[in-house]
Amino acid sequence: MDLAFTQEDLAFRGEVRAFIADHFDEDMRHQLANSKNGYMSKDAHVRWQKALYAKGWAATNWPKEYGGAGFTAAQKYLFELEMSAAGAPGVVAFGMKMVAPVIMKFGNAAQKAEHLPKILASERWWCQGYSEPGSGSDLASLSMKCEDKGDHYLLNGSKIWTTLAQYADWMFNLVRTDNTGKTQEGISFILVDMKTPGITVRALPTLDGPPDGRQEINQVFYEDVKVPKENLIGKPGEGWTYAKYLLQFERGNPYAPGMRRALQKVRKIASQETADGARLIDDPDFARKIAEMDVQISAMEFVELRIFSALSSGQAVGPESSMLKCRGTEIQQEIAALTLEAVGTYAQPFVQDPQTRGSNEPRPGPDYAATIAPYYFNVRKASIYAGSNEIQRNIMAKAVLGL
Repeated sequence: MDLAFTQEDLAFRGEVRAFIADHFDEDMRHQLANSKNGYMSKDAHVRWQKALYAKGWAATNWPKEYGGAGFTAAQKYLFELEMSAAGAPGVVAFGMKMVAPVIMKFGNAAQKAEHLPKILASERWWCQGYSEPGSGSDLASLSMKCEDKGDHYLLNGSKIWTTLAQYADWMFNLVRTDNTGKTQEGISFILVDMKTPGITVRALPTLDGPPDGRQEINQVFYEDVKVPKENLIGKPGEGWTYAKYLLQFERGNPYAPGMRRALQKVRKIASQETADGARLIDDPDFARKIAEMDVQISAMEFVELRIFSALSSGQAVGPESSMLKCRGTEIQQEIAALTLEAVGTYAQPFVQDPQTRGSNEPRPGPDYAATIAPYYFNVRKASIYAGSNEIQRNIMAKAVLGL
């Protein structure tokens, strides 16, 4: 594994820093600093992604032939590192990083021409229709009914925990087209225009705050929704294969850069908070916790660098994506808990989303305290989404250990 960056890589890093300085404006910084879940307004995300698009950097994981950035593995890692170090937003993943690779690999020419340019230019926003009420982590048990009506499909059922569905133009869905045989064999992958009659989006309140302008998740109901047959990706009954392919991209992102920034925030808070007249950062027990977390992040970082080094030589990411997802989300949660401990009693008062308009109530405690408890509750989901960590361990046991 060669971890040395070339002069070209270092020049690229300087170019990324200059881009961030020019386009990561104060409005975006303010929104992210006051966000409980890492999302800005849709307008802000679109503005950011269009700037990346104009630079040619919107799609870091796309092949160049489709308009991708064409980054080397080192450039992609440096790009993620600098974005995380600056606290800059990423692209919203559902279109650019999730459904687009599936359309590229399994979609037909017409589907590629229709969707990929609009995704790349942030002209078409997506949400994900995988989870269903009652299915838990057993995605293969999904029951959303998709009937073949000759000239169209008819969809009935619902999807749940649907992130940002209130903003989405389209939704990619796993649906049940066959109830015979193995459950995985009766699943298909279909694209749905959210303006289609019969679709209802309902906000779901969560522990991190009530539904409002920054509310994150929803339940989406389908009642006799007619979908053109040309919206089916690939072949009927092969959706499980496409879904697993998509999840490699959802799970295979670098965690270490963002975790480094999060731990630095803990250090900053602990340097300002006091207990019995002494700074928390000077407490030996708390300092030990930070040091142990720093070691865990370093271990994660070197695993990621090893994987990205392999990618640069043409190797594919396999069960390693499950390993990254499993350990990365656990460390995220541990850092969130450490941040909560650092803030102390200032985390106790219930504070609505700071983005909520019209409130004239002062925040209790320092500004940095307002989002700590909401974020702690929000990140509890990280070990469940994209396939629960228990499922990831099963994948690793089978694919790596042969159990």
